[in-house]
Amino acid sequence: MNFIEGEILCVDKPLGWTSFDAVKRLRGALTRRLGVKKIKVGHAGTLDPLATGVMIVCTGRATKRIDELQAGIKEYVATIALGATTPSFDLETEIDATYPTEHITRELVEETLTKFTGRIEQVPPAFSACKVDGKRAYDLARKGREVELKPKILVIDCIELLEFAPDSITVRVVCSKGTYIRALARDIGAALGSGGHLTALRRTRVGDIHIDKCLDMQQADELIRTVEIEMPEK
Repeated sequence: MNFIEGEILCVDKPLGWTSFDAVKRLRGALTRRLGVKKIKVGHAGTLDPLATGVMIVCTGRATKRIDELQAGIKEYVATIALGATTPSFDLETEIDATYPTEHITRELVEETLTKFTGRIEQVPPAFSACKVDGKRAYDLARKGREVELKPKILVIDCIELLEFAPDSITVRVVCSKGTYIRALARDIGAALGSGGHLTALRRTRVGDIHIDKCLDMQQADELIRTVEIEMPEK
């Protein structure tokens, strides 16, 4: 493999790691193996620390393909707690309000999910990397500042109900770039006449890359340590 000319590594990002943590780990392994001080490494599509799954990491000149790769269709499996909301729409922040769930049935959930397929408008979470007046929204939100974000048009190809309980659902979502599954959890909870927040998220596909083709971080480290290396001609 020629990491300087450019390679694409597909890894399964662990729970609790930022996308930057994963890139930093692989960059460190590459610089040690190649005996260089620095190498260009980037990722296509950020995953929150509380999410796991497919993350595409590009090295060297392959970083020029990042925009192309992150534009691919995404697939997620998401667990949404019903009956409560949080400011971040996930477990990063504490519950700020509770709502009834007794009226929620499987039939109501399945009917409600159909309203979220096709082209929809979605307001991104305040706890997101969107920029407001040149600053990241999450930096402002974490300081307690009021954040107003404009709705974005996106496409959801499919939402399938995988598991149902009155206070929790698990769904499979196939969607376009730019979809915030946390915001989808918020909106589904509201549409059910209750509240909702994300409790687990796994990205299972980006474009043609499926989770079963991804390396865990230990396997990625091992690959970098042991694979036959090509160095570019000087």
